[in-house]
Amino acid sequence: MSSTAPLSDPRVSPATLGPPRYDGLVLLLVGALMTLGAGMVFSASVTLTGEVFSWSHWWRTPLRQCVFALIGFCAMVWVAHLDYRLWTWQRPGDGWWAGTLYLLALVLLVAMLIPGVGESRLGARRAILVLRHPFALSFQPAEFAKVALVVWLAALLGQPQRPMRSFRQGYLPALLTGGLLIGLTGIEDFGTAALMGTVMMAMLLIARARWLHLIGTGLLGLIGGTGLLLLKPHRLPRIQSWLAGNVDPLGAGYQVTQALIAIGFGGWFGRGLGNGVQKYGYLPQDNNDFIFAIVCEELGIVGGLVIIGLFLLLLWRGWRISTSAPDRFGQLLAAGITLTVCLQAAFNIAVVTNTVPTKGISLPFVSAGGSGVLFLGMAAGLLASVGRHLAPSDPRADT
Repeated sequence: MSSTAPLSDPRVSPATLGPPRYDGLVLLLVGALMTLGAGMVFSASVTLTGEVFSWSHWWRTPLRQCVFALIGFCAMVWVAHLDYRLWTWQRPGDGWWAGTLYLLALVLLVAMLIPGVGESRLGARRAILVLRHPFALSFQPAEFAKVALVVWLAALLGQPQRPMRSFRQGYLPALLTGGLLIGLTGIEDFGTAALMGTVMMAMLLIARARWLHLIGTGLLGLIGGTGLLLLKPHRLPRIQSWLAGNVDPLGAGYQVTQALIAIGFGGWFGRGLGNGVQKYGYLPQDNNDFIFAIVCEELGIVGGLVIIGLFLLLLWRGWRISTSAPDRFGQLLAAGITLTVCLQAAFNIAVVTNTVPTKGISLPFVSAGGSGVLFLGMAAGLLASVGRHLAPSDPRADT
């Protein structure tokens, strides 16, 4: 570094840090996942009864995912060039960027629950319609909320003047604000809420909260999670069926059964890209929540292992960035983003392979959808920005 100013000083201007740097490996791994996702969504979206392709109706074709992936990648690179300490809260008067992000997430989640504003999909109101003409465009506030939660908690817990060992001054504000965001998300999206709750507990643990406080929060989370399960009539039967081992191939277990059939018929090397059968109306949500089954059917177990390997590399790199971060905020931010992406991937693959009960959660960067690619892409850019100080000459960059 050409500057001698301490990296942990929030008053350091990005202009004094020399040429902007970012962690290129993060961008490479996420870019590879986005590319694989665009190709697999294109393949999984092919139908036997679809309209003849027309450039005037291209938005309704699988090419839309290619556009989302390109926008998400450009957003990731742009965020990676920014100084992540823009979101920090080191002194009184700081933190309004993170606070604004948090309040915006709250407003969007509340707006999504309002009839006429929120758009129902598959029996749940999860999206807000932004544009109707010349093409329909919507986004899911939950995808934004899980990124906002990480940024907010990192800023809140990263304050040097906030004692995390104190329940009232340190722990309670994080618990109340994070719990509110998770609760609003869980009304319509239990899977994402469970992911957010897990990430929040991990960040509190990394911030060195008291074990007694964490145990109490875990009990509250179990009570709140049970309430959210009972809120929707279809949630509890899924878990009961899974615990009982009743696959029910024609009922609640239909999707999982078809996903396992796809994985089984794919074998080690698959039927070949584009040659899958389950996408022709047999497997619902084949290009979204169950895209991993299509990957295994067409590219085989080897193709599935490649995707798992990319996420494991991202987990390793993100953790290295977190443990080598120059300040507490960067450590918490990198850890939260890494856990959000990699735990979501683990949850999705576990659902597809019937390891956990079925719940709606997508495979990051691979499943169809613009909201997830855009917001998680920006989160990956933040992760790369935290690693911007790990120059190639720094031995921590390659260990």
